[in-house]
Amino acid sequence: MSAVPSKPIKKNDQDLFTETTMTFGEHLEELRVCLWRAIVGLVLCTIGGLFIGDYVVEIIEHPLTNALKDYYQSAAEKEYTAWAAEQQQAGHTVPYTIEEIRAVAIPDKTLGEKELIFELEFVHPTTLEATLNSLKPSGPAPGAETTRAGPVDATKSAEAKPQDTSPGDAKTVEPRPDSQPAAANLRYTRASLAPLLLWHPIDSDSRFKLQATGTTEVFTVWLKAALVVGALVSSPWVFYQIWMFVGAGLYKHERKYVYTFLPFSLGLFFLGAATAYLFVFEPVLTFLFSFNQSLGIDPDPKISEWLGFVLLLPLGFGVSFQLPLVMLFMERIGVMTVRDFLEKWRIAVLVIFIVSAVLTPADPYSIFFMAVPLTFLYFGGILLAKYLPK
Repeated sequence: MSAVPSKPIKKNDQDLFTETTMTFGEHLEELRVCLWRAIVGLVLCTIGGLFIGDYVVEIIEHPLTNALKDYYQSAAEKEYTAWAAEQQQAGHTVPYTIEEIRAVAIPDKTLGEKELIFELEFVHPTTLEATLNSLKPSGPAPGAETTRAGPVDATKSAEAKPQDTSPGDAKTVEPRPDSQPAAANLRYTRASLAPLLLWHPIDSDSRFKLQATGTTEVFTVWLKAALVVGALVSSPWVFYQIWMFVGAGLYKHERKYVYTFLPFSLGLFFLGAATAYLFVFEPVLTFLFSFNQSLGIDPDPKISEWLGFVLLLPLGFGVSFQLPLVMLFMERIGVMTVRDFLEKWRIAVLVIFIVSAVLTPADPYSIFFMAVPLTFLYFGGILLAKYLPK
């Protein structure tokens, strides 16, 4: 009689995952450890950022400087265009076109030229000429003979000699036309003014310099710049600690996703931060400065306000770009399915726009530049969850 092989005893789910369960207190302890490690890494990287804080401030100022340059350049061009239109309607010619003005502002890098910007002023040409003539030196001209009485022009010395003339030949000497005051008979009207473009390098324009209103504000900005460096450099370590805390609450067969998703998480974070810096800052600033131009109020940005703006947008973009990875992770551990994502896409898009309004300064441009990429990333997350091999 042959022995019947015994069937393997099947463990239930309770026995299979007993060694992976954690109490609520153990979860809190794991959270405390991960947060402490993340903070230590952030502090160490921030200390290193103190040594390059000056360079970071220059990099941060670059988008604002470009936006201010476009603002003032556009304002000067509009003013000149309006004046040129008035001159053409009156039948006068203009000295130069807008295209010629813009050509001057473009530097020749091969010659080491700097980028220029102009300010538009109006002067009276005749008065300006008379003023310049009055500033000419009154010394002897080249070729003049010097006498005890003073310099005498050699070419006119013969005319200066007394002539044998009779009283009847005497003539009244008329005063020279330029001996009269140059501006005596001038009419100062708007039509008689001529534009004067005052060019200077952008580097020396005080309008592009960020203002500090407090004594300690610059020092605070330097510390915040170091904090930006610390946050970027330590982000791999911080993300690692976050994923470690998430992995502590997962089963063993699910923890492998932590190590797979960590590199993609970092890549998406840096992609979001780079998108904010390269493609969002200047359009948002241009949009905001358009209100200054329409109201006739010149912008006077403060360094502390601008740095807070710089910190908010890249971090918001970096965190929000984690969306497809979070969706894939939730699908892999069984919390959501592809069908659930497809059925609730309208609600997801609404939530994306609400979150974009919270994470940005709430102007239309920044909301648009965050919400639209996130909408595409949402559907990209659905494709990842559906087609990525399990």
